Amino acid sequence: MAKLYYDGDADMEILKDKTIAIMGYGSQGHAHALNLKDSGLNVVVGLREGSSTWKKVESDGLRVSTMDQAAKEGDIIMMLIPDQHHKEVYYRDIQPGLEEGNALFFAHGFNIHYGQVIPPDNVDVIMVAPKSPGHMVRRTYLEGSGVPALLAIYQDYTGKAKEIGLAYARGLGTTRAGVIETTFAEETETDLFGEQCVLCGGVTELIRAGFDILVEAGYQPEIAYFECLHELKLIVDLIYEGGITFMRSSVSDTAEYGDLTRGKRVIDEHVRKEMEKILEQVRTGEFAREWVLENQAGRPVMRARAAADAGHLIEKVGKELRSMMSWLKK
Repeated sequence: MAKLYYDGDADMEILKDKTIAIMGYGSQGHAHALNLKDSGLNVVVGLREGSSTWKKVESDGLRVSTMDQAAKEGDIIMMLIPDQHHKEVYYRDIQPGLEEGNALFFAHGFNIHYGQVIPPDNVDVIMVAPKSPGHMVRRTYLEGSGVPALLAIYQDYTGKAKEIGLAYARGLGTTRAGVIETTFAEETETDLFGEQCVLCGGVTELIRAGFDILVEAGYQPEIAYFECLHELKLIVDLIYEGGITFMRSSVSDTAEYGDLTRGKRVIDEHVRKEMEKILEQVRTGEFAREWVLENQAGRPVMRARAAADAGHLIEKVGKELRSMMSWLKK
C-alpha cells in the first residue's frame, strides 16, 4: 500500500525564513499562492511583464513581480504555468536566478521526466501535485479541510527535500486529507495514460460513438444526448462518491445487469491492447516527443481536430438542451 503523510508528518518551520515564488496565477497558481500566504508563509507571484493578471494578484493581497525577479527572490520556485511553456520560461527566467540549495517545485512531472527542463545538481527538485482543480484546492482549504496530493522527490541535494515538500504540502492544506508518495515517472506516465485512455480521450470518444450510433439508427438527437452525455454525470458522481460497486448498488437492477454483461463487449481485448500501446508510447517518450513537436509547429493537428469535433452534431444539440437547464447558467 502507498505511504500516506498527514499534518503530523509535516513541519512548516522549515519554511519560515523562505520565500516561495509561485510562477503563474491560473487555476493552480492562485490556490497555491493564497493558501500558502494564509498559512503564514512568505509568497511572491511571478508573472510575465504586462500580464493582465497583475492587478488581480495585487487585489488578492499578494506580492507580484516579473518571473525573473521572483525567481531571484525565491528560495522555493513552484512552476505552475502550462507545461508547454516550462522549458522557455525556465531557461530564460528561472535558471539564471537559481542558487545552491534552492528548491525547484512542480505540480506535474512532464518536463522533468522527459528532459525538457534539466535542473542543476545543486538544487532540490520536488513535486507536490494536488489531485483536484485549483478552485477545489482553495475552497477546501478555506473550509478547514483539503484535497489529497502526491509528493515526489527527483533530486535531494540538501538532504531535506522530503521535509521541504511535506511542509509545502501542509501549507497548501493537502496533508489534512493525505499525501501519497510517488515518483516523477509514475505520476507523469499514469497521468498521461489516464487522460488519453479514460478521462478525456476514452470518455469523449465513447460518448460520441454512442450518440452517433443512436442518431444513425433513427433516434432523436436530443434523446441520444440525454442518454449518452447528460446522464454520465449522475454515474460519475456515484462512482466518485463510493466507487464502482456503490454505483452499481445505486442504479436499477436492469442497469446493473447491463453493466455486468455488456461492458466487457465494449471494452474488449482489442481495446485493452490499444490502451497498452498508448501506455507504451507514454513510457518510451514517443507521446512526449510528438507533443513537443506539435507545439513547435504551432499545433496544426490539435487545432484541426478540435475544430472538427466542435462542429459535431452533439455540440449543437447539447448547446440547445443546456439552455433549458437554468441550474447550469452562471
